[in-house]
Amino acid sequence: MSEQETNETQGDDAQAPVRKRPRPGERRLQILQTLASMLEQPGAERITTAALSARIGVSEAALYRHFASKAQMFEGLIDFVEQSIMGLIRQVTDREAEGPVQASRIVALLVQFGEKNPGMTRVMTGDALVHEHARLQERVNLLFDKIEAQLRQSLRSSEGATPTVDAQVTASLLVAFLMGRLQRYARSGFKRLPSEQLALCLARLV
Repeated sequence: MSEQETNETQGDDAQAPVRKRPRPGERRLQILQTLASMLEQPGAERITTAALSARIGVSEAALYRHFASKAQMFEGLIDFVEQSIMGLIRQVTDREAEGPVQASRIVALLVQFGEKNPGMTRVMTGDALVHEHARLQERVNLLFDKIEAQLRQSLRSSEGATPTVDAQVTASLLVAFLMGRLQRYARSGFKRLPSEQLALCLARLV
């Protein structure tokens, strides 16, 4: 090989792109983001690890290096939903005094969260969990129990240490309304926005 050919070869090697390895936790986050994105597709069927790995461009074995099972991937999404929701609730309780306004504000923010995150809405309604491990739906049920408990606390009598019967009934109605709006949003292919006439509906409920 001539000196010129050697130099050209070295030049080609220098220009070849270097494939960067993902940083610790980066691939895990990419898997969860991709799963959430796939759940945003209207009418999406059950997502397989084969389809997920193909979308990311890695092998199925690469997925299992970060998650022991697909159920763990969904648990990661549920963790994100729970942390986001509890964070939104804290924002409201820190700023608003207990009462109907606080309760209404909490429900409004959760409705808006679902509207902005359609993939997460399918997790919250259980649509994405139908053929998955039963413990996933149990975790979502517990999350809504926490939301209802907070709404009871928000609506409790200012004079009493515990929520009144009226507060319990209203909190139950608000959670049913929240779940119904999210389900309609998911099952309409994300066409019927859950925030539709939201203020008027909450005024009737609270």
